[in-house]
Amino acid sequence: MKESEKSELKIEAVNIKKSFDNSEIIKDMTIKVYKGEFVSVLGPSGCGKSTLFNIISGLIKPDVGSVKINGELSYMYQKDLLLPHKTVIDNVSLPLILKKEKRDDARNSVKEYFRMFGLEGYENKYPFEMSGGMRQRANFMRTYINSNDIMLLDEPFGALDSITRESMQKWLLGLRKIVKSTILLITHDIEEAIYLSDRIYIVSDKPAYIKCEIKVDSNNKDNPEYIFGVKRKILDILNV
Repeated sequence: MKESEKSELKIEAVNIKKSFDNSEIIKDMTIKVYKGEFVSVLGPSGCGKSTLFNIISGLIKPDVGSVKINGELSYMYQKDLLLPHKTVIDNVSLPLILKKEKRDDARNSVKEYFRMFGLEGYENKYPFEMSGGMRQRANFMRTYINSNDIMLLDEPFGALDSITRESMQKWLLGLRKIVKSTILLITHDIEEAIYLSDRIYIVSDKPAYIKCEIKVDSNNKDNPEYIFGVKRKILDILNV
C-alpha cells in the first residue's frame, strides 16, 4: 500500500457497542481500514466478529457508535451461497442483473474475469460440478463483481480442508496484487491472518473489544522465525 493511500480511510467504525437480549456482544470496538489495505479481525469463534461485520455492512445497527464507509462495499460469507440451478457465469453476473443490467450484457461484462480468477472453462458449469475451492473462487468473483472497492470477507476459507485452504490463501494473496481492493477479513486462524494481512486487530472473547493491533511486515512473511514470533505474540495476547 502506498503512503499516499494511507490517508484515505475506507472503513471507520468507532466505539461500536452491541447487545442482544441483555447479553453484551461487543463491548467497545474501533476499526479503521485505509485504501488498499488488507486488514484482519482475529479472535476466537463466537466472539462477535460476524456481528461487527453486520454492523459495518449496515445489516444491523449498533447500540452505540458510528460507521463511515468511503466507497462501495460488498460482503462475502463463509458459505459460497451459489444458486445450484444456475451456471457459474449466471451466478457471478447476478449482481449486475440485480442492478438492472440485461442478462446478455451482464454475462459479457463478467467473461473477462474468469481467467483472472482461475475459472476459465468453468463458465457453464454448475456449482455441484466444482470443488469447494473452485466454488469459493466463484463466490469471491461474484463479490468482486458486486463491488471491487471494499470487500468484507467472513472466514471465506473456514469450511475448506487444510490443503485447499492453504492453496486458496496463496491464490488470494496473488490475486490481491491484481485487484488492488481494500479488504477486511474476519478469521480465527492465526496463521491465515499473518499470511494475508497488512494489519491485524486482535479481538477478545465475548464481550468483544480490541486487545491489540499488530502490523505485519510483508517482507518477512516467508521467514519462519518471523512468523513464529508474531504467532507467539498473538497467542500471548489471547492468553492461549
